[in-house]
Amino acid sequence: MRTERNLTRLDRVFARLDREPERPAHLDVPRMSRHRVALLSATLGFYLAIVWLVVTTSWLVRLDWQVMFFRPYQQWSGIHWFVDYYVVLGQRGPTAVMVAAWLGWRSWRQHTLRPLLTLGASLLLLNVTVGAAKIGMGRLGPHYATTIGSNEMGLGGDIFPSGHTANAVVTWGILAYLASTPRARRWLSALSAVTSLGVGLATVYLGTHWLSDVLLGWAAGLLVLLALPWCEPAIARAEDGLLDLRDRWRSRRPVPVPAPAAPVPVQVPLAARPAASQDDEAAAAREAVTAARAPRPPAYLAPGPHSGRSERTPVTPVGSRRPPHADRLPRGAAASATRPVTGG
Repeated sequence: MRTERNLTRLDRVFARLDREPERPAHLDVPRMSRHRVALLSATLGFYLAIVWLVVTTSWLVRLDWQVMFFRPYQQWSGIHWFVDYYVVLGQRGPTAVMVAAWLGWRSWRQHTLRPLLTLGASLLLLNVTVGAAKIGMGRLGPHYATTIGSNEMGLGGDIFPSGHTANAVVTWGILAYLASTPRARRWLSALSAVTSLGVGLATVYLGTHWLSDVLLGWAAGLLVLLALPWCEPAIARAEDGLLDLRDRWRSRRPVPVPAPAAPVPVQVPLAARPAASQDDEAAAAREAVTAARAPRPPAYLAPGPHSGRSERTPVTPVGSRRPPHADRLPRGAAASATRPVTGG
């Protein structure tokens, strides 16, 4: 009986990662609906109201000073270490790197540059709008305040609106904006809202921002997210241009030409060769071997007259046990000269 193992959630995640990247048939691109336009208008009105309340030194400015004198970082000093780490979720550098890594993986999986281009467009809008507001209003922060009860506007500061808060809203909210399913969009929207809310309160706790700075930072970040559908046509044109540029660059690259294969010599069977050619080849081989051999140097002969081998007198080698024979004659001498004469 065949049984199949039930796949766990982790197994399904790894199986999805192992699949080849594929571009989805339909990319859910948010449109500028009437609901979104109404929400954008309400947020813009809230933004302008906060600016007006601060410029006119209203009750909101007095609330800012009361919170500063309360000094939350002294009232709840036990959580100071946690808030120092948590506020990093609003810094543009670390958050942009983390979110860009995730969206880069999504771009590779979906064969589209839209996630990365949307993140770039949102950060560009954030830098332009929030940066212009900071420089234009020039409000000083709580640590640099000069007059109690003053709005501290136009004094060369760059604290209004809160950049940490606006960056947290945009950077984490872009994940909900690019979510592929309604359920994921709802969960990511709630998560980004809680994260940005905590980052804004963390800056108030540390005393680096007024409470009105945080309120305006929330509104500024939400305006950027709500205005992103107006940037979608420009994002689509930028994606097409980048892909066309990539295709042209690939077409201009020289195509490597494979090296021609060496010709294979045709070998003629020995039986088919004529006898004369075989003899010629053998003679040529012998000549080659003879030419390859180094000439032997001439034998060294001591100067003076030399006698032949047959004329040399045998010499007993040094150390030999054989007694010397003084009566030996050279080879070739008459045998009668060596034999004794006997009478008879």
